[in-house]
Amino acid sequence: MTTEDAPERGAHFVQSLERGLTVIRAFSAERPSMTLSEVARATDLTRAAARRFLLTLVDLGYVRTDGRMFCLTPRVLELGYAYVASAGLPDVARPHLEDLSRSVRESASVSVMEGDDVLYVARVATTRIMAVAITVGTRFPAAATSMGRVLLAGFDEGALTGYLDRVELQPLTRFTITHTAGLRSEILKVREQGYAIVDQELEEGLRSLAAPIRDTDGKVIAAANVSAHANRSSIDDVRRDLLPALLATTARIEADLAAVARRDTSR
Repeated sequence: MTTEDAPERGAHFVQSLERGLTVIRAFSAERPSMTLSEVARATDLTRAAARRFLLTLVDLGYVRTDGRMFCLTPRVLELGYAYVASAGLPDVARPHLEDLSRSVRESASVSVMEGDDVLYVARVATTRIMAVAITVGTRFPAAATSMGRVLLAGFDEGALTGYLDRVELQPLTRFTITHTAGLRSEILKVREQGYAIVDQELEEGLRSLAAPIRDTDGKVIAAANVSAHANRSSIDDVRRDLLPALLATTARIEADLAAVARRDTSR
């Protein structure tokens, strides 16, 4: 775009903010990691300017570097969460969670990724099945949760590798996966099959099933789940009895979110 083609900017316009966002947007599935020179070329910035923006983003936790290559961290998803919240995800999801919970007689939730954790943004509980009470705002390590694995499966390869390189896998129960190779294998399985089942890895006696919620571009923006006692629901029971209802619920949530987006853009 030439200077003549550029839209006219008001006196309020902060060019450094625009350039910082341009640096973030330069990364993609095709370019998950880049050198300083590659970022400068992709953004049409000088090397000096690109270096300042990249190092500022490193300091803020949105970019990481090994000294040569730069890539985004999962923290950029926090920027997306602001959009998800403003788009009304909790309000849209809650009536569908209520229907799901009433149908399967189990607790149901929706979470988003925040840092390396899942953050609960909507929940309908039947009975308390965990030692820890779960409410909106509760956080759990993504690695040991069904919703976390669904959200991680939505990462591109660069972001997923960065997460696995950084995460410390704690043995929350005797069933928790504590090796990154095993966790990667599970996440790739989730990506392929479109849902996650976690069997007593977060808390013994708890089985959890989750599926992705996608935006109109197909990007995973959230996850929904149902949880059940292990002593009354086998893995086969979870897959047979809960999965169809959960997938129908996420499809309805996605349809409502798309309707909200169409309504907002038409205003």
